[in-house]
Amino acid sequence: MINILDLTKDEDGIRAQELYKKLAQRTKSGDGASIIKVVSDILENVRVNGDKALREYTRIFDNAEIGPAEVSEKEILAAYSEIEPELLETIKRSKQNIWSFHEKQLQNSWITPKEDGTVLGQLVRPLEKVGLYVPGGTAPLISSVLMTAVPAKVAGVSRIIMCTPPSRDGSVNPAILVAAREAGIDQVFRVGGAQAVGAMAYGTESIPAVDKICGPGNVYVSTAKRLIYGDCDIDMFAGPSEILVIADSTAKPEYVAADLLSQAEHDKLASSVLVTDDPKLIDQVAVQIKEQLSALSRSSITEKSLQDFGFAVLVENIEKAIEVSNNIAPEHLEICVEEPMSLIGRIRNAGAIFVGNYSPEPLGDYMAGPSHVLPTSGTARFSSPVNVDQFIKKSSLIYYNRSALERTSQDIIRFAEAEHLDAHANAIRVRFAGK
Repeated sequence: MINILDLTKDEDGIRAQELYKKLAQRTKSGDGASIIKVVSDILENVRVNGDKALREYTRIFDNAEIGPAEVSEKEILAAYSEIEPELLETIKRSKQNIWSFHEKQLQNSWITPKEDGTVLGQLVRPLEKVGLYVPGGTAPLISSVLMTAVPAKVAGVSRIIMCTPPSRDGSVNPAILVAAREAGIDQVFRVGGAQAVGAMAYGTESIPAVDKICGPGNVYVSTAKRLIYGDCDIDMFAGPSEILVIADSTAKPEYVAADLLSQAEHDKLASSVLVTDDPKLIDQVAVQIKEQLSALSRSSITEKSLQDFGFAVLVENIEKAIEVSNNIAPEHLEICVEEPMSLIGRIRNAGAIFVGNYSPEPLGDYMAGPSHVLPTSGTARFSSPVNVDQFIKKSSLIYYNRSALERTSQDIIRFAEAEHLDAHANAIRVRFAGK
């Protein structure tokens, strides 16, 4: 069920490269060009026709007829009575943990005056309007509401809107509505798919244009985010979910199997990878996967994911396991070894790192505090999880008095002349002409 790959005899690294290539193929759709064409047409229709286009696409893709796109205050208040009180308390505790984590990321503006007549500084300002996309579908991601909205609120964003697909009767999942209210979202719209991304990027009669769009989605949503970048900002181009577990002989096979399964159930394209120096652990984990899989409600999706993109990789030692992990740059990395903290300094590329047997990936999905919107498909090599920094902008502050500018004037003129930009040089000379 899970593919076994022995890298202990891979002296030339060919098998490892095949593994990396196989995992990378998850985001390389054979019909990529047709998806781009479909999404481009949707975006243009929304840009030109606004709410009319949104109603058409909601009818086509969600089999739902909607009147007003915005969810009413009455609907939001009613949602509180439709969920279990215990779930409400869980949502509140999760929000508090996310807030506490992200408020430590806040940055201050700074200004440094000097005696030489100069003042330099940096002004930190929150974005004004942010749009969040929250998937509905087979798995309504209640937690994603909190994981995107709370960092934005901590950053000081003044207006947050959210789009999420409706069910066939036009309603929105009540737990998603409650999470939105608890997170401080200002408006919720019953619109999903690429059309929702277009609405938030361009604005329609009912949905305002925003400065940035954040949140996970399917390939059409992700493609739409890529295509509208420039009209507004986006958080990232997210691919299918993934987990990599580094484990030694001290790892508990039932835990490792459960954690691999927890990501495989997301999507048929999700990847679950175990990297270990213990061949016995591979056999034990394979047995546990088979036993646990039969009890899972999404077993068909999970099994397909493991068949195509699930790997148990045998390496010579844990140092080699770290090398494999850094090359893959996983979204989620679990370290299940005898002394897990000893490896942290050698991990270069990972979206979120889970340390020890009692820090499973779902802890990060729901309750620990860091946002679970993470870089995927190897992009952890150069990008970060959603965080407060993504909801701020920085402006440089520069002040020179006359004497300070004069002291550096010749350097500026020299640079300008070397770049053949005479007007730049003149902007300095004119200030000291005929002094």
